[in-house]
Amino acid sequence: MFQDLSDRFARIFKELRGQGKVREAHIAEAMREVRRALLEADVNYKVVKEFVGRVGERAVGQKVLDSLTPDQQIIKIVHEELVTLLGTKPVSFNLSGSPASVMIVGLQGSGKTSFAAKLAVFARKKGRRPLLVAADIYRPAAVEQLKVLARQIGVPIHAPGTDVPVVEIAESALRVAKRDLCDTVIVDTAGRLHIDREMMAELGSVKGVLAPEETLLVLDSMTGQEAVRVAEEFAREVDLTGVVLTKLDGDTRGGAALSVASVTGKPIKFACVGEKVDDLEAFYPDRMASRILGMGDVLSLIEKAQETIDAKTAQELERKLRRESFTLEDFLGELQRLRKMGPLDQVLGMMPGVKIRGVAGGDAGEKELRKIEAIIRSMTPEERRDPHIIDGSRRRRIAAGSGTLVQDVNRLLNQFQEMRKMMKRFTKMAGKMPFNLPPS
Repeated sequence: MFQDLSDRFARIFKELRGQGKVREAHIAEAMREVRRALLEADVNYKVVKEFVGRVGERAVGQKVLDSLTPDQQIIKIVHEELVTLLGTKPVSFNLSGSPASVMIVGLQGSGKTSFAAKLAVFARKKGRRPLLVAADIYRPAAVEQLKVLARQIGVPIHAPGTDVPVVEIAESALRVAKRDLCDTVIVDTAGRLHIDREMMAELGSVKGVLAPEETLLVLDSMTGQEAVRVAEEFAREVDLTGVVLTKLDGDTRGGAALSVASVTGKPIKFACVGEKVDDLEAFYPDRMASRILGMGDVLSLIEKAQETIDAKTAQELERKLRRESFTLEDFLGELQRLRKMGPLDQVLGMMPGVKIRGVAGGDAGEKELRKIEAIIRSMTPEERRDPHIIDGSRRRRIAAGSGTLVQDVNRLLNQFQEMRKMMKRFTKMAGKMPFNLPPS
């Protein structure tokens, strides 16, 4: 997610840190590089111009130039301006109706139908009873896809068929929801290959029936500036309450995410970060800005951890860490637990300073985990319990047995010591912090 942009920012800030004294000329050069990086990430030109102007104006102030760490001051300014660009603060997701209805709109191929199922899972986690509604009558495949997803996640679906008018589907969906005591109606409306008057008129009619608490536009983030243009047109024609960005786990340059809130004035409410039904995150501008700048996202990491680590497991792990009885077998177990939290490249990317890039044929995080598993499984039980006994000859034997290099074994043992320190801090945080749902 935003890896190329993150790398560019990292290089820019490294150049600033390399200066003995940061002067206006250095800031001007850095701003040129920031402008180039954002334009190459497909961010809207007007948005880039305003962003660079604000950062540059704040960065050349005497308070920054005369500080002991001007590079850190500039990073702080860039972070604050990125947060503003992305929407300043998370906007609440409104489910106050009885039943509450959510109307999902967007072009065909944007990931609209998949998002409907993900939103149903999200709502159920918040203690709600969702009903999916298949109202894309022009694309039978979309109706079938939603039926399959509904069965997969165990959520009821209302799908009268493609020969029933959309307005009638919306009306009957509200009746079914009340009858079956479903408190959240999620309507997957029809998508087109392009925006047309007929489509907008139909959406207006459906909206008149539903009176939805939320009207969410689903955008494919990989389409760059085209996504921003689509968002502008929908915002003009339909009274949107928010935007959803899909495919943020792909090789996207991030331009849509960094442009859409500023251009349309509509907040980004959700981000789809994978293909699984639970790969949906509430959108936090400050957390996303931190990820873009390589500062990690510890809060999201803790929330993910609390979905997979129960209190008893966390307490046992903390006990082992306190007594320094955390072994390589425990280490392997924790790495496998990280895998359950989502794709490793995304999970590790939430940790400050950790960067794992995808590689051909799979992702680098998974490849690295398989190597670690092979090394640990090539050790004797005694070696796993007490890594200090692993001398040079043992390291050569372990490397040969796991099909790796001695350098890989050395690296793992060093990582184990660092992981033990990190997990001690992390487990205390995860065990003590309450699980905060996104604002509602």
